[in-house]
Amino acid sequence: MPAVTVLGLEGSANKVGAGLVRDGRVLSNPRRTFVPAPGQGFLPGQTARHHRGCVLAVLREALQEAGLEPADVDCVAYTKGPGMGAPLVTVAVVARTLAQLWNKPLLGVNHCVGHIEMGRLITGAQNPTVLYVSGGNTQVIAYSERRYRIFGETIDIAVGNCLDRFARVLKEVAHKMLASGECTPEDLCFSLQVSPPHTSLCPPGSNPAPPPGNMRLQEMMRIMCAERGAKLFATDERFCIDNGAMIAQAGWEMFRTGQVTQLEDSWITQRYRTDEVEVTWRD
Repeated sequence: MPAVTVLGLEGSANKVGAGLVRDGRVLSNPRRTFVPAPGQGFLPGQTARHHRGCVLAVLREALQEAGLEPADVDCVAYTKGPGMGAPLVTVAVVARTLAQLWNKPLLGVNHCVGHIEMGRLITGAQNPTVLYVSGGNTQVIAYSERRYRIFGETIDIAVGNCLDRFARVLKEVAHKMLASGECTPEDLCFSLQVSPPHTSLCPPGSNPAPPPGNMRLQEMMRIMCAERGAKLFATDERFCIDNGAMIAQAGWEMFRTGQVTQLEDSWITQRYRTDEVEVTWRD
């Protein structure tokens, strides 16, 4: 079977990236990050404007770094969701335009599945139980019967949002708690660190191998796994942070099993759940 090369475009939050993957090898993976003014956070409209301003430069960089031309690309994949509406639309429009200009198939990819597939590729974990921790999603996931099943998740607030809210509370309100001098802001921040689960969430046949990105969380998970005879697979900063290559890798898996997104179906879905995706590329 000839080699398959997929371009992946990611832009679900404050990072916009373009990555090229060929049969399990990352050829390029540049990205840009929208950095708002201190204390403001990134708003959808501002983030989308940032992405529009630099997405073509990131695309050119990806092609040049990989030494490829548009004719070398077999498929264009983009993040369908979940994520922020305006940034997602920005990248989807670029992907649709490229697919038509280059006469290439198009693929809408679930952002969470992109993280999972990149984690499996980079770490070599074949059938991991995944701890997925991002700004907007926190889930414990494992594969079963052509779906990534969610064994547990937050439905009120995700870890990233929790940290943001706590920082605002610490800045605006928490001085009352600190007035007695019994604790410091550093004490409160340390106490907020996420504790790993104290039960083993491992379906039969899976390897308990969650791939989180945060270093402290990785350390805590490593301790938990060691206590249970499990092995931790952790991705590094190149790939655990949102990037185009993870969308390309998931797109590659989908494309080689015959999946294609028709132009009329190439919308975005802000609340695109991990378990909505039919995983046709795994037994």
